[in-house]
Amino acid sequence: MKPWAEAFYKSPQWKACRAGYMKRVGGLCERCWEKGRIRPAVIVHHKVYITPDNIHDPSVTLNHANLEALCRECHEAEHRHDARRYTVDAMGRVEVLE
Repeated sequence: MKPWAEAFYKSPQWKACRAGYMKRVGGLCERCWEKGRIRPAVIVHHKVYITPDNIHDPSVTLNHANLEALCRECHEAEHRHDARRYTVDAMGRVEVLE
């Protein structure tokens, strides 16, 4: 967890929002459900990612329309595309691999 987000994720507002959302969707992974699989959700994911600029905006952070209940596998798949890979050439220059 990013240090700037820690207080938000420990807040009573987020905990209540998360619990309410999980109850609303039955505690199941929404992406798996769409594929006909039944898996418990373990993470409530923000579709519009939380950033230092929007973390105090409840229309992003606490809005059920911006949330998605996911199993660990689906959440990791969501964020896998965010992971950048790098290489360093013989001259010590860092390049981002696509």
